[in-house]
Amino acid sequence: MPFSKDILAGSSGQGGGASGFYGYQIEQSARFDASTSSRLYRTFGSPSGATKLTISFWCKIPSIASYQQIFSRSGGYGGGNGASIALEDSLGGYSDIMTMYGMTGSTGGNGGANTYPANAFRDRGGWSHIHYKVDTSKTGMSGNNAKVVMHINGVLSVFVTTNEPSGNLNNFNDNGSVHNIGNGNGNTQGDIYLAEFIFLDNQYEDYTSFGESKNGVWIPKDPSGLTFGNNGFHLKYEDASDLGNDSSGNNNDFTANNMGTDHQVLDSPTFGE
Repeated sequence: MPFSKDILAGSSGQGGGASGFYGYQIEQSARFDASTSSRLYRTFGSPSGATKLTISFWCKIPSIASYQQIFSRSGGYGGGNGASIALEDSLGGYSDIMTMYGMTGSTGGNGGANTYPANAFRDRGGWSHIHYKVDTSKTGMSGNNAKVVMHINGVLSVFVTTNEPSGNLNNFNDNGSVHNIGNGNGNTQGDIYLAEFIFLDNQYEDYTSFGESKNGVWIPKDPSGLTFGNNGFHLKYEDASDLGNDSSGNNNDFTANNMGTDHQVLDSPTFGE
């Protein structure tokens, strides 16, 4: 699929698989629909570590929503015990900025991190790679060795506002809470495609473990060999009848809600429709 980005350097989009270009193929994605609140969900177990995590995924955003949750802990956003990574509308009519809410603390909401990257999403036809790494023992909130680091297509994001997390990541990586992928549970939602969703428990893993630049294009790398930790998972969406199957070796499978076999899509960062 062709890709264009107002601000960021290119992402993948060599249609038809382009096997000669990619050393690592992602052959499918999962479609999440706002109309049916389709999502994947799982109750987390005891984390390997309380202060570090890494999240990596590819997304395509074909439609508009005022608030699109991508990865969230049940409990809502902006209050309660919720936590989420989401796209939020800042300019009217676009889910255009990536946010992270409620990482730590017992109240959720804005407690812990309220991060607004200055880079805005405009393209509705291309794939973007999102990478977060978090370590609350770090100092400061800027640069590639900060408490919260975000990359979009290999480009370090600049945070406009921050609310520094401290202590344990007891909203994003805790024992006994339901975590959702693709949509939240009862909050404002939109339509989105996700591919290659990876969660590393107790790891502060750099973006270069998940992607690389080739001829000016940001493309995925083989993530095998990473340390996943107790709650870690790797969702490839490769089994249409079991979209929540975990390929990390942990068997941390997710349950599908309103997601039939037609929610597996042969469109991905390396394989166009």
